[in-house]
Amino acid sequence: MSSTLPSFDTLTLSVEDHIATVRLNRPEKMNAMNLAMWHDIRAAFQWIDAAPQVRVAVLEGEGKAFTSGIDLQMMMSLGGQIRDDCDGRTREALRRLILDLQDTLSSLERCRKPVLAAVHGACVGGGIDLIVCADMRYCSADAWFSIKEIDIGMVADVGTLQRLPRLIGDGMARELAYTARRVDGAEARQIGLVNRVFDTPEALRAGVREIAAAIAAKSPLSVRGVKEMLGYARDHTVADGLNYNATWNAAMLMSNDLQEAMMANMAKRAAEFKD
Repeated sequence: MSSTLPSFDTLTLSVEDHIATVRLNRPEKMNAMNLAMWHDIRAAFQWIDAAPQVRVAVLEGEGKAFTSGIDLQMMMSLGGQIRDDCDGRTREALRRLILDLQDTLSSLERCRKPVLAAVHGACVGGGIDLIVCADMRYCSADAWFSIKEIDIGMVADVGTLQRLPRLIGDGMARELAYTARRVDGAEARQIGLVNRVFDTPEALRAGVREIAAAIAAKSPLSVRGVKEMLGYARDHTVADGLNYNATWNAAMLMSNDLQEAMMANMAKRAAEFKD
């Protein structure tokens, strides 16, 4: 894997101390998610997944907001992209486009490294679809969240309705999806949408980086295994999850990481793991 960082038109990517920081970077548009950004997000997390030097990723936004959601100009231009003389083929093209956008956000879940979302300011519409794919979510006190799709006459279709109920419960997810009402940082913490609220955006970034650093200090092989097991358990029965867990550890448990962790613990020193 090349150590050269890829460059993107709509976001920035940096790596320091095994932590990758992905920052949405259209501040003049409130980080509205245009088609280029959707493609860049997937490419960035594919790179992070494959880069051995990266152990954890932080996702944040540049400027005054995390994201205002899907770019409305992109929405208005979709008709031209999918138009066909055959109505059936037009609708098939739209379905394929929606599936591709879904796949973009699922790249956060497919990424073997934990992804921590750090939200400040607005997180609207497609922004909710994005952050519910992260492993954990944190926000600053000025953050607010809204499932906005109902207000433009559409059904949210790239992950919120499938993932959010598992995070905050079915009833609350339905209330937010039906009403599009704003949820502030304090309520987001209360309902379990975020793990923690920080006073300011600056404190948010510092606090999330501290959490990311704690993860980066652990066995990378084990952290990747924990993410795999938790994702599998969410979508399968307990019995299936236990069986997969046993198979995973039968394959991965006897690692250099296990030996190093045990030796470091006995010597009362910090463990040093291979990427």
